[in-house]
Amino acid sequence: MRSVLKLLLISGCLATAAWAQDDQAPGQAMVVPAADGRTAPAVVAKQPPTLHNIYGRTHLLLDGRWNYIVDPYEAGYYNYRHQPFDQSATGSGGFYDDRKPKDKTESVEYSFDGSPTLAIPGDWNSQNAKLENYEGTVWMRQQFKATPKDGKRYFLYFGAVNYEAHVYLNGKKVGSHKGGFTPFQFEVTGRLLSGQNTVIVKADNSRHQDDIPTLNTDWWNYGGITRDVLLAETPDTYIADYQIQLAKGDMGRIEGYVQMTGAQRSQDVTITIHEAGVKATVHTGADGRAVVSIPLAKNKMRYWSPEDPKLYTVTIAAATDKLNDRIGFRTIETRGQDLLLNGKSVFLRGISLHDENPLIPGRLRGEGDMRMMLQWAKDMNCNYVRLAHYPHSEEMIKLADEMGILVWAEVPVYWTISWEKPEVYANASQQLTDLVTRDRNRASVIIWSIGNETPVSEARNVFMGKLADTVRSLDHTRLVGAALEVHRKGDEVTVEDPLADKIDLASFNEYAGWYWSNNKEMMKFSFKVNYNKPVIITEFGADALGGLHADDDTRWSEEYQDLLYKNQFKLLDAIPGLRGMTPWVLTDFRSPRRPHPYYQDFWNRKGLISETGKKKLAFYTMKAYYDQKQQQYK
Repeated sequence: MRSVLKLLLISGCLATAAWAQDDQAPGQAMVVPAADGRTAPAVVAKQPPTLHNIYGRTHLLLDGRWNYIVDPYEAGYYNYRHQPFDQSATGSGGFYDDRKPKDKTESVEYSFDGSPTLAIPGDWNSQNAKLENYEGTVWMRQQFKATPKDGKRYFLYFGAVNYEAHVYLNGKKVGSHKGGFTPFQFEVTGRLLSGQNTVIVKADNSRHQDDIPTLNTDWWNYGGITRDVLLAETPDTYIADYQIQLAKGDMGRIEGYVQMTGAQRSQDVTITIHEAGVKATVHTGADGRAVVSIPLAKNKMRYWSPEDPKLYTVTIAAATDKLNDRIGFRTIETRGQDLLLNGKSVFLRGISLHDENPLIPGRLRGEGDMRMMLQWAKDMNCNYVRLAHYPHSEEMIKLADEMGILVWAEVPVYWTISWEKPEVYANASQQLTDLVTRDRNRASVIIWSIGNETPVSEARNVFMGKLADTVRSLDHTRLVGAALEVHRKGDEVTVEDPLADKIDLASFNEYAGWYWSNNKEMMKFSFKVNYNKPVIITEFGADALGGLHADDDTRWSEEYQDLLYKNQFKLLDAIPGLRGMTPWVLTDFRSPRRPHPYYQDFWNRKGLISETGKKKLAFYTMKAYYDQKQQQYK
């Protein structure tokens, strides 16, 4: 049971407090607005690493109804000279002041009091018809009561805000963050008031060429605070991060580390897994870090797998702090063209999916939505999902752990971005780091993906190669992948990409029968994959309007999609080393790139399930194929 701070929610905004100056542990640098108002990577102070296992902390959930103000001209952020109010001499003047007129003579041209509200977590596009296509700034406010305690530290934590967030607590800026799908936090110790507090967030989902992702995507640009907001409490010296996993390729040893942060970093830390008879003590050094290496007695542990998703309660206890986590233990590795889970060959029976509910507009809002999506995948006999094209929520990953579903986790390095700019690489690298840091104790995650359909060029190769090196430095126990593109030479389809040498899989997207060829002609093609690595098909598919029936030559019909899948299985089964696939996509999803008034209506219709939740013909064809693969890889 999680303990919750007894703080009273009222209504509100967002904010944070100063970093503790005794802490110089590695972590994200705070960024400040540049002259044009967009955040620049200027280091102000270091904050502690993002709290690992945030839900295991004593915390107050700040979700609920937040008042909001739509600000398309950013009048609440810039003065009439287009200079940010929070960079002025007084630091005041913006909507984050939350001013009220002192009397009837004073004019204040905004008001959160009496303004409409949004359900948080939740995007604004799906909650107000006027904002369905809105891209820009919205201010959101929450108010809450707190009783901060001596000897405790407090952190304002956001699961995700799309895309750029500026955060203010009680009228003072505590920091900003870029990236729409990864968590971030600000320490507010010393700024948190005893009594009522106000937190205000400026969220801006505007698209920019030099962002990650860039201007052009194939999904809806949902804006707002799309995941949980927490006020978390820790001891003065606390367990900031840890990794407790099986060693690479060794089912007889647990390896990892523990990272303490605070004034008393050097202390004994005990790791206990009671059910497996594991108990070991390590000592953290002056930097707060200790390496963990624990031998396992033979036959004492059940290894996590889709067939047996066993999770153990792992306790990490220091003199000043204690945390519990639910962790599964498994190994994943390649051997030539074989893919091994716990030392046994496995075929990844997968499907791709977006963080979107097709039945109720908007992002997935919580466990019910997420469990529905994963259960639909299991109904198709999937043991694996590709969470595309960006980090999905921490809750989704934990559900995959619980339900026994392997995961491909991805960052939105998508299509053509500004490869040559160091600040763009820094953004991508930070988002990747945040993803790995958050999920590296989740058994379900077996592949870190560094991007999707990025065209080959020298600058791109350097950029992506560095990302591959970064992810390996963060976690060497999992595989590194990317969704590569294919090339056609006559009737031969090849994978020719220097990045393939930097990743563990021959993983690629191909759309035979849809974007090139058709159902009759596609069978003349063959695939040539000259890599001694497991082959994973990360995308194939065809659009079908649910309920539209015709012969299998008629595009947009369920019959065309169904025959394309049957043809794909024949083509792909001929590839030596085929070890899995994630067809595109589980459900229809919204996309501004899809305007056809009848067949699409701003939906990508490649789903095997329609926006009404009805399974298309190809769903059952896919399931039959996976039933066969399950028998083959028993």
